[in-house]
Amino acid sequence: MRVACVGEAMVELNIDAPERQIGYAGDTFNTAAYLSRALAGAGEVEFVTVLGKDAISDRMEAFFQSQGVGTARIRCHPDRLPGIYAIAVDEAGERSFTYWRDQSAARTLFEDGFDVLEGMDLIYLSGITLAILPPERRAALLAHLAAHPARVAFDSNYRPRLWESPEVARKTIEAAWNVADIALPSLDDEQALFGDADAEAVLARLRSYGLAEGALKQGDAGPLAIAEDVPAQKFPRADRVVDTTAAGDSFNGGFLAAILHEQSTEQAMAEGHALAMRVIGQPGAIIPR
Repeated sequence: MRVACVGEAMVELNIDAPERQIGYAGDTFNTAAYLSRALAGAGEVEFVTVLGKDAISDRMEAFFQSQGVGTARIRCHPDRLPGIYAIAVDEAGERSFTYWRDQSAARTLFEDGFDVLEGMDLIYLSGITLAILPPERRAALLAHLAAHPARVAFDSNYRPRLWESPEVARKTIEAAWNVADIALPSLDDEQALFGDADAEAVLARLRSYGLAEGALKQGDAGPLAIAEDVPAQKFPRADRVVDTTAAGDSFNGGFLAAILHEQSTEQAMAEGHALAMRVIGQPGAIIPR
């Protein structure tokens, strides 16, 4: 099983923890790292992005490889550098971010076409992946995915500051839902973007696109299945929350690994939720292996 996780990874500056001041993370890379771990050799996970030709990019690529993520499909831009973000975490474990990413190398993703996606069995991307691309390349990517034989997994991961307007974001993400096979949204993102009243309204809208596989994440309340025939489950709440960074990303990795291992949706949600609880109990987006 060959999986491509597509998007942007950045240099992470942790201003509250000098002992681990610099790291590397990004929503789709975080999922790639946790998916690779959970697959445990049963599949190959490639990260598809653009880095620079500089020492930081070299270190990022080495870090990706150390996490079991393939880098053969990464392109290096001759002039641009990776983006940077600083993270601060409050006493409840909630995080806030400051970004420097407007001219990041990842914004040139797919300038040379979509050959890097060939041969993949599953392609995973997010709303952030789409938001950093120019409008015409977003549309071309979605058209390519609609025609591609691979299954498509998508997390809307709505970040308003990355989009030209809420209207553009809604139209683009709705188009993405219409080409996706596996839906991995978060309740708060979908409500913020589409104005749905509650989780049931979100599920009804997602199902109206023809989606029947995936999970709607609800934070510590646990996920709900996209499929109508899967009953609601009770999930444990984390006893200790240190840092909620990558909670949803790690859930996606655990969920997708279980689906690729041909487990049921119930099992996949349980695996994803358990992994997310472990991740938020430790600092940083990528916890030790």
